[in-house]
Parts: sequence; C-alpha cells; structure tokens
Amino acid sequence: MRKSTTVQSLTDFGRVRLSKTFFMRDFLFSDIASVHGFNNVPDDPDLAIAAGSRLCEELLEPLQDRFGRIAIRSAFRSKEVNGFGNQMQRAGKAGYNCAANESNYAGHIWDERDADGYMGATACIVVPSFWDSFQQEGDWQKLAWWIHDHLPHAGLYFFPKLWAFNISWHERPVKTIQSYTAPKGTLTAPGMANFDGSHEAAWQGIEAAFQRQQK
Repeated sequence: MRKSTTVQSLTDFGRVRLSKTFFMRDFLFSDIASVHGFNNVPDDPDLAIAAGSRLCEELLEPLQDRFGRIAIRSAFRSKEVNGFGNQMQRAGKAGYNCAANESNYAGHIWDERDADGYMGATACIVVPSFWDSFQQEGDWQKLAWWIHDHLPHAGLYFFPKLWAFNISWHERPVKTIQSYTAPKGTLTAPGMANFDGSHEAAWQGIEAAFQRQQK
C-alpha cells in the first residue's frame, strides 16, 4: 500500500480494520498535526497496519472487552509530527510531550522499525470505567497490575490526568511499568523482585467494581 496523499486514499486507509472494533482512522488524530497543519499519515502503511493490528488484537480489544470502551488520546505519529513535537518540547513549549524519533520507532511511530529491526506500536489511552471507580481511592496501580498479569504488553507508562497511560505492543516485549503520577518512577521491570508471578492481591476488586458500574 502506498502512502496516502489524497483525500480518497486517506479515506480508504482510514477504513482499514485493525481488529474487531478498531479501524486505522481511530489512531490518526494528532493535536500537533491539527494545530500545525501536518499530515499525520504513515510513510509505510503496511508496517503501520501490521504493528497496529497486533496492538489492537492483543492489548486494546481484550482491555476493552473486560472494562468497557477505551478512549484513545494519542497513538500513531508520523516522523514529521513526532520530530516537531520533540523539537518544541526541547524548546520548553507547553503541551508537547514527544521523545526523539529514534526513541519512538516501533513506539508511537508505528511505521518504522526500531534500531534492532523489531516492529511495535504504542497508544495513549484512558479507561473511563477504571477512572470513575477508583479516582477517589487514588490507586492507578490496580489497573497496571491487572494488565501486567493478563496481557502481553511491552510497556506501560501512566500519567496523572484521568490516569491516561501509554500501552505498547512490541515484537520483543520488556513489560516495564512506569509512572509520572504518584508514586512516580518504575513500578516494575525485569530483574525487580516484584516482576514475576501473580499480582492478584494488588488488582483484586477492579473487575467486580466494573461489573457493579454496569448494573
């Protein structure tokens, strides 16, 4: 598939179905692209589709099946969009939170393999039902541990607002959990004492809370 350069080709590309409920169009919106007039479309559509399909099928669909609709905050970024965002971030501009392109290959930049040749994809999402049920308690870690125990994620990074988090799929997953919200830092990573085994004691109750919310 060629890069979309017309309205019709972009319309057709947006209709590509990545999984049961997700289409490529769901992942193409970018605040940076919208404000600055960039075209946030992949240079390599086939690679973006391949990586995005794995993200949706293995992570987003199971999460949505269990906890209801998820909201996509930020997902695919073209190299142009991400590079500009990183430039603005380094200049100290508010609202820009993009790592360097090389760091985001096989991350937010779905259409470029990482330095080791692996593909991957990242989306920043919100799980509204979890926020509604546990924001007063203040424990975002429940969802992090549930995902860690149930899904083949390649990394989670939580943020304070609405407990949005980056969730990544990668051909060579590392499964780290990190956070910008309290407690900040690394919750778990390979080699840490709490990395392996079941963490049910930490996430117990979130499934029941969602079921109550649905009644």
